[in-house]
Amino acid sequence: MKYISTRNNSKKVTFEHVFLKGLSEEGGLYIPEKLKKFDPKELKELSNLDYKSLACKIIKLFTGDFIGEKNLKHLIDMSYSNFREDNIVKINRFKQNYLLELYHGPTLAFKDIAMQLIGNFYQYHLGHDQKKINIIVATSGDTGAAAIDALKGKDNLNVFVLHPNNRISPVQRKLMTIHEDSNVFNIAIDGNFDDCQNLVKAMFNDEKFSKTINMSGVNSINWARIIAQAVYYFYAYFKVGNGQPMSFSVPTGNFGDIYAGYLAKKLGLQIDKL
Repeated sequence: MKYISTRNNSKKVTFEHVFLKGLSEEGGLYIPEKLKKFDPKELKELSNLDYKSLACKIIKLFTGDFIGEKNLKHLIDMSYSNFREDNIVKINRFKQNYLLELYHGPTLAFKDIAMQLIGNFYQYHLGHDQKKINIIVATSGDTGAAAIDALKGKDNLNVFVLHPNNRISPVQRKLMTIHEDSNVFNIAIDGNFDDCQNLVKAMFNDEKFSKTINMSGVNSINWARIIAQAVYYFYAYFKVGNGQPMSFSVPTGNFGDIYAGYLAKKLGLQIDKL
């Protein structure tokens, strides 16, 4: 599979490039050049899989030559070994509605589901390329904690987290600042989350600077997060969908999350409204 930028559809790049760079050189988001659509038979086969096996089948569609299926399965198993649910997520029913619990990872945020895998993707990449990577993250609390937990202590990799000073909860602040690993850096910014995000985008848009420090990012701009999050839409549908179109309601502010649902729908899952 090849990827194009939302601001340049003539240049095609690999998953590895997309995963490491986050944003394109023009400042656009990377998206697949084309998508596979599962037919009903394929969806039926996927519905019989446990969460980790399902993740392997869906994510492998997008990784190309970056990683083989055997190694991907190993990384997925390793990434989810510290979750409190065997199938990563949990579904509860309330009358006609269902609640998809995504907070059973190490930092209690849905971002753990993608971030733990991303951390191991970086480690896998660095096994082939020892050039140090500097990851810059903007957070309103959850993303930074999840990124630090996934990336702490990894060789040839630094993570810098920008958070709005005195505008995150004490628990979120402690989750980010208790680590003593030498590759973790917390930076409090006078302003709000948008100010933090604008700083990160400005660094990405400064091509000379971002190349000099070998910069990468793990905010929702990173396509690897989207594909990892699409998995739980498939899993939830297979558990409770009963073969009928199903709608998902996502808390405001989590556009990367709901975009993963949109991706699942484009892949052929019977989703009605998002």
